[in-house]
Amino acid sequence: MTKAREARKCMIHDLSRTKVFCSHADDGGGRFGDDLMRIKFVEISNFRKLKSTHIDFDKKTTIFVGANNSGKTSAMVALRLFLLSPTRLALRDVTIANWTKVDQLGDEWEADTYPSLDLDPLLPSLDIWLDVPLSEIQHVVHIVPTLDWSGGLLGVRLAYHVKDLDKLKNEYLAQRSAARDALTTGPNGEALKLAVWPRSLTDFLERRLRAHLALSAYPLDPAAVALPGKNGIATPQTLPASALAFDNPPFKNLIKIDEIAAQRDFSDAGSSDGGDDKGEATTRRFKRRLSDQLRSYYDRHLDPSKTPSDKDYEALGAIQAAERSFDARLEAGFSAAFEELEDLGYPGMSNPKLKISTLLRATDGLKHGSSVQYQVADPSGDGSKTLKLPEDYSGLGYQNLIAMVFMLMGFRDEWMRVEKAGVLEGADVSHEVQPLHLVLVEEPEAHLHAQVQQVFINKAYNLLRKHCDLGDEDAFCTQLIVSTHSSHVAHEADFANLRYFRRRPAASRGETSTTTVANLSHIFGDGDDTKRFVKRYLKATHCDLFFADGVVFVEGQAERILVPHFIRHHFPELSRRYVTLLELGGSHVHNFRDLVDALGIATLIIGDLDATAATRITDKNGLETTRWKSVRPQQGKAQQTANSVLKEWHPQKKLIDELIALPAEGHASAVGSDYELYVAYQKPVKVEGAAEGDALVIPRTFEDALILENLSVVAKAEGSVTSDKIRAIVEEDLSGDDLADELFDLLKTAEKAAFALDCLMLKDPKALKPPSYIAAGLRWFEGAVGKDILESELKAGQANGGH
Repeated sequence: MTKAREARKCMIHDLSRTKVFCSHADDGGGRFGDDLMRIKFVEISNFRKLKSTHIDFDKKTTIFVGANNSGKTSAMVALRLFLLSPTRLALRDVTIANWTKVDQLGDEWEADTYPSLDLDPLLPSLDIWLDVPLSEIQHVVHIVPTLDWSGGLLGVRLAYHVKDLDKLKNEYLAQRSAARDALTTGPNGEALKLAVWPRSLTDFLERRLRAHLALSAYPLDPAAVALPGKNGIATPQTLPASALAFDNPPFKNLIKIDEIAAQRDFSDAGSSDGGDDKGEATTRRFKRRLSDQLRSYYDRHLDPSKTPSDKDYEALGAIQAAERSFDARLEAGFSAAFEELEDLGYPGMSNPKLKISTLLRATDGLKHGSSVQYQVADPSGDGSKTLKLPEDYSGLGYQNLIAMVFMLMGFRDEWMRVEKAGVLEGADVSHEVQPLHLVLVEEPEAHLHAQVQQVFINKAYNLLRKHCDLGDEDAFCTQLIVSTHSSHVAHEADFANLRYFRRRPAASRGETSTTTVANLSHIFGDGDDTKRFVKRYLKATHCDLFFADGVVFVEGQAERILVPHFIRHHFPELSRRYVTLLELGGSHVHNFRDLVDALGIATLIIGDLDATAATRITDKNGLETTRWKSVRPQQGKAQQTANSVLKEWHPQKKLIDELIALPAEGHASAVGSDYELYVAYQKPVKVEGAAEGDALVIPRTFEDALILENLSVVAKAEGSVTSDKIRAIVEEDLSGDDLADELFDLLKTAEKAAFALDCLMLKDPKALKPPSYIAAGLRWFEGAVGKDILESELKAGQANGGH
């Protein structure tokens, strides 16, 4: 092992020498490529729901989106623990599906059988892959795995492992032996066995995990990088048994890591977050008050008493002159009182004298509640009589925004060593400025108005780059990682920056649900017409699709108005789910297929049959051509659908006869067991009040289907001209087919949305029933969405780290 470490040191020495050659061998601009060194992607293993998860990082800003309990917060916590607070790992952070195997190992120890499992592979790990141009080899020479490396990917694995397995085993067995011997006497004198800690190895590790684990860093092989496998599951490489851990933290002088956590008040100011964090980064206490932020910024960057420069001496002289003047005034004022104290002759002290020596600090003026004020008006017009309010009178959102902005400014200025930063007492100045700055911001939307959320996400990255050595310069790289539940943040971001956290069901019985992450730049990246349409439509309407448990596509305005009404009054379980409803014409829904495939959420498409029939047309030259004309749906007429969803997505049938004959279960598709999909469209219905032998009618649209199945109810709708005309047609008591024709002719030009709004105003909201084809779709959708977030899974998710 010692020889291997010596070989690594020799390799680093050789590579350090090659950097001199590299710096003169480029294209004259000091670089070998267009890109800065950056984090390309990370892979998280065995951490909460992130069993094996690959996450691509954008060059600038990466935004984590996804439904509740999808793993966004777990990813942020994993980055925090591995990079900022490695000593804070708890057993609940280990993927819960691994607990059974951990207990199995404990059982084998107790049975004194040869262990069939190794504990280390069950523990969390984080692989960080950097993309490094060869011209920056001087920064990464200590993590380059071989002399053959010539730029590109470099990987480091941060992995938890048991420090001394024999010690852990012996301590566990000793505690288990004591627990088994614990007995008590029952009410009738019988011996009762007590449930005493530890009942299992996981029970033992809940208390003793940190004492037995350590975090080590290992080099990875760039040649062994593998893309995510089936269903987006990461395939991290296996470390060889001979792998050697780095002697020193690999990112200490390479990456500056800062964080604004969602729980903004849990860590101590200016302290390392977790104690034994090897000096890699710090997490400071979040201060929402502007005066607190100003004081903190002053202490770190401006205080003239700390390592004073020439321009600080004037300020220090003024402060000390004020102290001497104040001391003289106080001594004169207290002289009589001090003389009386001296006459007391306190036992044990000879001639006690009190002296006053004041210490003035520039930040003392920022400690009271009105130290920072907001100017709200200036009636004088010349600034002589401005109206001001204390900072506490501003809203929480404004305070939160200012606090986050000051923290980002502080992160940037510490990185760039602005003013006092980096030269204060205790600061580590043994290295140059780190070439990479990673900033983690968790749920910035807290207390922020929607428009302010958009302002923050637009300005945050630019704020981190606002320095003469940053901006558009290529000497240093900044990467901002933001997790959010806000559709407003997602709306304002470029979709290529979004990483969608997708919940996946358990692979087998006894396992738990997991998470994979979709890089949406692959969905919106190449700019063809379909993707351009989807991107612009979402920008114009609904970015909450990225946070929903399911999505419903509808055809028109009337469905957009009434389907939520049906959900609220006829499907109470579904009304408690986070569902997005998108209004799209049938000719556009199929454009969303790639996006829905990537998101993998339960999807209900409510469309129309759109029946067409072939018609022979003779032109002026006598040539006959076939055109497909929209017609009333009928069976046995060789009609075809014009709906692209039905023809190309599901059920991939175009004959109206086949679509009408499709059994109920045929409307649902498991899409290769990847996610669930249901397509609802009109089927033959019996008109309300029709005689037993009357023929079934096939509605053409949502509106006539609604009316045909709710004749007595819609006759009570009133308010618009359309509702009046519908009531008049219903009162004619026509046969089913004639009634359908009259309604269709009316609705071709009528105000359908006005009629839908009149239906909302009916006295009994439950009286209006959804058309049978929509009711069937919503019934399926209620089960599909509920299946995705079962109550038991929610409990497991909460116990295992929530989001």
